[in-house]
Amino acid sequence: MTQEELQQLVEEISLTSFQRPFMHQAMFNKRLKTTGGRYHLNDHHLDFNPTMFAVADQATIIGIIKHELCHYHLHLTGKGYRHRDSDFKHLLLKTGGLRYAPAIPSNRRQKIEGYQCQKCAEWIYRKRKINTDRYLCGRCRGRLVWKETTYLDVE
Repeated sequence: MTQEELQQLVEEISLTSFQRPFMHQAMFNKRLKTTGGRYHLNDHHLDFNPTMFAVADQATIIGIIKHELCHYHLHLTGKGYRHRDSDFKHLLLKTGGLRYAPAIPSNRRQKIEGYQCQKCAEWIYRKRKINTDRYLCGRCRGRLVWKETTYLDVE
């Protein structure tokens, strides 16, 4: 989906679901990682997550757009536009927007460092490397030796 297609889709959904025109700019923002979109209070433009739009189906995309348009229209009319406000919750339910952004599959991996005690052979796992000259085994106070680095897929 291009920027122009996104702008056209947002304007169309605004007219059909909210019966109000969308008069500002809708754009993709590559820096968004965990959220579907963002409404900017100062200049009223909308940012959307391009990676979420790439993996989501059409119904999810429309739900994300409706969520951000709820913020937009409520703020411009002077009503409660925050997630906790009853005006927002009511309009979101009425229009069928998504309450939460869907989880997207990530290609991130987590590094795990493995250490073994030389005295009791106990394994100790940490996310970061530790200074083996400074830290000892918590069980027997023996010396630790770095053994392996493993990678886990993070979802």
